[in-house]
Amino acid sequence: MTFATPVRDMRFVLDHMAGFGALERTGAFPELDSEIVAAIVEEIGKYCDQVVTPLNEVSDRDGARLENGVVRTTPGFKEAYAQYVESGWSSLAFPEETGGQGLPSTLALALVDALNGACMSFAIGTTLTTGAVKAVKAVGTDEQKRLYLEKMVTGAWTGTMNLTEPQAGSDLSAIRTKAEPVGDGRYKISGQKIFITYGDHDMTDNIIHLVLARLPDAPEGTAGISMFIVPKIHVNEDGSLAGRNDLQCIKLEEKMGLHGSPTCVMSFGDNGECYGTLLGEENKGLKNMFVMMNAARLDVGMQGVGVAERAFQRALAYAEDRKQGRAPGVRSGDMIAIYEHADVRRMLYSMKALVEASRAICYANAVAYDLARHAPDEDKRREAKMLEELLTPISKAWSTDRANEVASLGVQVHGGMGYIEETGAAQHMRDARIAAIYEGTNGIQAMDLVGRKLQGDGGTAARIFIGHVREQAIVAKAARREELHHIGARLDEAASALLESTDWLLKAAAKDPEHALAGATPYLKQFGNVAGGFYLAKGAVAAAIAAQESAEKDYYEAKIEIATFFADNYLTEAVSLTGAIKAGARAVARIDPDLLSA
Repeated sequence: MTFATPVRDMRFVLDHMAGFGALERTGAFPELDSEIVAAIVEEIGKYCDQVVTPLNEVSDRDGARLENGVVRTTPGFKEAYAQYVESGWSSLAFPEETGGQGLPSTLALALVDALNGACMSFAIGTTLTTGAVKAVKAVGTDEQKRLYLEKMVTGAWTGTMNLTEPQAGSDLSAIRTKAEPVGDGRYKISGQKIFITYGDHDMTDNIIHLVLARLPDAPEGTAGISMFIVPKIHVNEDGSLAGRNDLQCIKLEEKMGLHGSPTCVMSFGDNGECYGTLLGEENKGLKNMFVMMNAARLDVGMQGVGVAERAFQRALAYAEDRKQGRAPGVRSGDMIAIYEHADVRRMLYSMKALVEASRAICYANAVAYDLARHAPDEDKRREAKMLEELLTPISKAWSTDRANEVASLGVQVHGGMGYIEETGAAQHMRDARIAAIYEGTNGIQAMDLVGRKLQGDGGTAARIFIGHVREQAIVAKAARREELHHIGARLDEAASALLESTDWLLKAAAKDPEHALAGATPYLKQFGNVAGGFYLAKGAVAAAIAAQESAEKDYYEAKIEIATFFADNYLTEAVSLTGAIKAGARAVARIDPDLLSA
């Protein structure tokens, strides 16, 4: 099976669902037009299909390995990464003054989409650098920016996040890694970090580690965490490479999936000679970390979309080729392709609908990110920022939860062969699983949604979004086509349910925070379903118009059918989730663990 970047679908989402045209109208990107966007997305597809896609299955079989203290990546990764840098993909959305191309971040997210469909193990290394660049750009000194930023922007050097320790996972207050000032602006770093993606590799000359550590007199808890730049290879004043720093990968984790991505245990200062420089203010490392994490969370949501797209394409190809059974009422004759069976189509339509909805949510999130920084009107920037922050936990959690569902359905479509490694369906399921866990588990994303996002502004952002959903429902219901009217009716019902849940959570949380925490995950799921239905409804209305004017009528009609399927299956699900949300803390009242295991 050969994966093909869904260039046409990506363009459709940009143009008709995510509101990318608003970026062109800002004037912030004077050279940006539809032809340039089309050319960029086409080139993304060519690079991913021709260079990265062939690495996916081989990376699963022949993953990264640690040899004599050096991490060797899957054969072909180094060459593919060299082409990535040479083609300028790393610098796509960074400012020109830092060596970037000054294009919207939304286009960089489209690249993340395609890369993860091509090979998730390869793609993840590129996104970690993006987050590190944003942190250095946001709080780095002029000297740090001069030494590191351009090399990282261009991809000549990669970056990492060194947060987690054996005793400090989601709760970073337990970090023990130390940073001691030596009097010349440098700090001695000592400690160990785990789960460090691309903590070492053979693709670049240098790796810039961003490390959370504690100063000697730091306060306890998260208030005492600082961030440091700790390069693998020291950098001279003129930007040339100097000697090796005292840090190393001492182990590669053996993982369920993502075998091509080196997940390192990193040890700093074994010989007492690991040096770094403070990034940002003392004891403000957690704030700096969130600069990286917010970028990473959207990228991880996009990872889910990419691997789900590949799982769908594989399942569809198999369903069209595999012949089993006969049509209803037919007792003899040739067997038919399993695609002809209604339940198989149900699974495939579920996969396609969830991929399309997830892609639209993530792309809309990216457009909001760009508008929050480039819209000419302050009020529009403020509203875009509210939407960006609201959609980020949904992009991360809903998209990756649904990616796991899509990958599982892909195995199911294959039947028994899906459980056999040679078909490749199982790899997608193994690879997708981590996306719901790292960069803040999906439960943490749900708590963020009902905590910082919902209660933080008293529900203002959520109500504004629900208002837009209802406006779209009115547009769809006013259309002449019966399918659009049906989608609009389903969307209106789901929006009402989401508003009811939102109002209940705000009132209940004021009485007992446990109510909000207990209902957080079903609320995020409900919000994601409604958001997905909203963007698909926008696409369906646009598709109905395009179908009348385009020679590709069948393509646009399929968009309407998928939006209808989503409305009937996932917007109805959204309505039903209000009961689970309103069950509140009672639903998870404590039961003695001994009774659970009896």
